[in-house]
Amino acid sequence: MTTINQLYSRLIDAMGVENLEIPMTAVKFYKNEDKIPESAKENQPTISLTSCQATKQASLGDAALLTSDNIGCVAAAITFGLVDKNQTEPLGDSRVYTDIMRDQSGLGDDFKPPSPKDFSEGNVYACKDSGHMDFALFGNEDAGRFKDVETAKKAMKDMMAIQPPTTKAVFLYSRDFDDIDIIPDVIVLSVRSVELTRIIQAYQFNTGERVTASMGGLRVVNSDLIVRPYLTGKINVAPYCLGARLIAEFEADRMGIGMPFSIFEEVVKGMEDSKSGFPFHLYPGVA
Repeated sequence: MTTINQLYSRLIDAMGVENLEIPMTAVKFYKNEDKIPESAKENQPTISLTSCQATKQASLGDAALLTSDNIGCVAAAITFGLVDKNQTEPLGDSRVYTDIMRDQSGLGDDFKPPSPKDFSEGNVYACKDSGHMDFALFGNEDAGRFKDVETAKKAMKDMMAIQPPTTKAVFLYSRDFDDIDIIPDVIVLSVRSVELTRIIQAYQFNTGERVTASMGGLRVVNSDLIVRPYLTGKINVAPYCLGARLIAEFEADRMGIGMPFSIFEEVVKGMEDSKSGFPFHLYPGVA
């Protein structure tokens, strides 16, 4: 079986640029009835991580098994199907994303973290309109992520999620992970626009298929780049969102492309087959 490391090496070699690095994360969903391999369990963080943080860390070689107990973002827990979107109880007292709210609110021990239902009903993303300034991220002047609750709900309708929840864990790992028995569901690449150009060209070479992107300003990593490709079976492209930029600190010149593993295999073959037709090393800004 061809490993993701081998596929990645073939992709980079076919692009023909020395020392080219494209951060890559492999994602595996474990449903409630699945057995999680010990090699994945060994990479279960003892502190909470947002899906954005886990995705970036995995691309750097630090794998992470996310569950409802350690995921640091309530929205990602909903998206991945780890919790019910209408759950009224908070996930816990301390999660990365809600800890920011606690610090900004100044309420200390009196702060009650938002529940999944608070997210689903728009109270968090439209904190000013909903009267929940305790859910603000940037203090008393925070306008929220949407102007009102109605707009927040409209936006969330297009944020794909695994609901009702059927997932017990999500494993994010790098191309160097040794357990070749784990076949990923989704591959996420963090690319510059010039690299995105060449990847799309490689995908189209053998398929002739266009890529239609669906993107928003929130839940980009977990919904747009992981769950959307997982559920639709198609490539999606999106810029990184607020949490990815400010919490996981994705670089300013990077955006994401997510695809099912089977399509990643197609992209690699297309990159090899088309390399003489697309002189990537001559594209401005590549080197």
